[in-house]
Amino acid sequence: MRAGVMGLVLASAATPAFADIETVIVTARPPDPVGNDAFSVVALDAKDLRVSNNLDKSLEQVPGLSLFRRDSSLSANPTTQGVSLRSIAPSGAGRALVTLDGVPQNDPFGGWVIWSALPPEDIASAEVVRGAGAGPYGAGALTGVIALSEQSGEGLAAADASYGSANTQHFAAAGGVRSDKVAFFGSGSYLSSDGWIPVAPDQRGAADDAVTVVARNASLGVSASPDGDTTFILRGSGYQEHRNSGVVGTQSADSGKTASLTIVHPEGEGTLGWRLQAWIRDTDFSNTSASIALGRNTATPSNNQYATPALGWGVNGELLGEWSWLNWAIGADARRNTGESHEQFSFVAGKFTMNRASGGDGFVGGGYAEGAARLDDWLVTLGVRADEWSSTGGHLVQNVIKTGQVTLNQRFASRSGVVPTARAGVRRDFGDFFVRSAAYEGFRAPSLNELYRPFRLGNNFTIANPALAPEKLYGAEIGAGANFGALSFDVTGFWNQLHAAITNVTIGHGPGTFPVAGFLPAGGLLIQRQNVGDIDAWGMEAESHYRVADDLHLNAAFDYVDATVHGGTQAPQLTGKRPAQAPRWTVTGSIDAEPLDRLTLYADIRYESNRFSDDQNTLPLGDATTVDARISYLLAPQWTAYVAADNVFNQRIATSASTDALGRIIFTNAAPAEIRAGLSFAK
Repeated sequence: MRAGVMGLVLASAATPAFADIETVIVTARPPDPVGNDAFSVVALDAKDLRVSNNLDKSLEQVPGLSLFRRDSSLSANPTTQGVSLRSIAPSGAGRALVTLDGVPQNDPFGGWVIWSALPPEDIASAEVVRGAGAGPYGAGALTGVIALSEQSGEGLAAADASYGSANTQHFAAAGGVRSDKVAFFGSGSYLSSDGWIPVAPDQRGAADDAVTVVARNASLGVSASPDGDTTFILRGSGYQEHRNSGVVGTQSADSGKTASLTIVHPEGEGTLGWRLQAWIRDTDFSNTSASIALGRNTATPSNNQYATPALGWGVNGELLGEWSWLNWAIGADARRNTGESHEQFSFVAGKFTMNRASGGDGFVGGGYAEGAARLDDWLVTLGVRADEWSSTGGHLVQNVIKTGQVTLNQRFASRSGVVPTARAGVRRDFGDFFVRSAAYEGFRAPSLNELYRPFRLGNNFTIANPALAPEKLYGAEIGAGANFGALSFDVTGFWNQLHAAITNVTIGHGPGTFPVAGFLPAGGLLIQRQNVGDIDAWGMEAESHYRVADDLHLNAAFDYVDATVHGGTQAPQLTGKRPAQAPRWTVTGSIDAEPLDRLTLYADIRYESNRFSDDQNTLPLGDATTVDARISYLLAPQWTAYVAADNVFNQRIATSASTDALGRIIFTNAAPAEIRAGLSFAK
């Protein structure tokens, strides 16, 4: 953990009791932005990130960090795997920026994150910065950034093989080799599960099916330092994923390739440091959906999104310097995304009769300057940014499949703007104790999916909105923390305002026929993405770690957020409501004990208060408490055998709800109890 920053330490495997092994780390990770210690930061190491085979679930050790819904990437549709922080207003597109050694991992078309492409074994650490980003984080870090660092070293760095209930299989490994000034590193993973039926037995029908997943990922990189100083890092990766979506005949598939080149020259005495990076990300996505008949006995295809090719690329550069009392950085970055969704709809007489193509281009680019002054026990930091954003080439074209006749041809006007943002913070250290305060602002440009792609899911139809403006977040916070050796803690109170929040707003009900959407049956909803005024959120977050003894560690954390929508003239019906999928309370705790030599016992508990599935707060989802546990035995240096159980008490955890034609609320649920056994290796 970085000095002065309180990290949330949750260990899940025994610490090697044998000789220390030297690990050579080759990384393209950018240095921490200057002055980060003045902000709310949680650091997780490789051990923390392996409490689960799913990285997104491991990251939930940070309260307030979650996907759009209350399920993990083991079952969540890719379009709901966007990640947000502080529970202000979760979104399928995600309101947090995820990077791997500086390269954005958010999808270029939809903004979500394919978590199966990020196996925990390949990740050395994660730094979670809560609050709007500045400096090298740039646009997209609206509620914060999750900065991941890749793990690599000489020989095998990490590996896992496990088998569990629902025929769940997981295999992963990461490592590298070094020869003089050149190092090669790579990783690979495989995950599959036969899943479960997410609708409860007392509500399901013949149309309900299991959610399943088969996912593969591989990466390979090379690092070279010809002069022993400047380092060149070339990395490539690819992933494939296929899912059954929980309704008979519906499924999704996604794939992607990423390549990056990073050149790093470290700072030296009297010399400047610098960093240059370029990356490209090529992805595709397909998804089918169906409308479900009354009684849930049959499902009729409603949409076939058979291809969504998208291309994202970006460049960034930074210059770093250090004076006697000031660390500073100046830099610039740019990102461009282009993509188009191709889909069939209007299912008549056993086949689709219409075709739709929708998409466009998006760009964000800007520059920044940031400095941090350390004066005795004081840290003062200030950063400013200015970004230009644009959306161009937007279109929506529909035609008859049989004849090719175009029935709708919409071309949307280009839009652009410039957004200035900044952040500032101050911290004072009093020996083992510190206090800090910060203020910040950030923005997120709407994704291509939000701007241009309408879609149908079940009986509900969501209309895109090419007039969407960027979301902006303003915030302030004050915090305190301490590290007394055995006891450490960090507590922060904050106020955030999310301005022009992009959310799904219900604008019509079936039965009826609507433009673009067509006919919606009784119980169906017509929804549009809109900027809905402001979401005000105030709250408190805290983490603590207590080392009772060398072989017994206790951890606790919570996140409380009171978020309220002020819909204004755009959506007055939402004023006073809570944002969809936003709980007020998230509380976590864990115990890590080593009662016998080589034997480690680990358990954690997570509580989330109730939330609503919809924008108008008519579909409540109850609170949920889950317990996970793990028993590990150190077989040999770095080799551990384990048995783990998730949702030990098999709690039914509602993730979403919808209303059928009879007015009944139908719930979908997260994973039931799962048990797995495995063998892992970790340096």
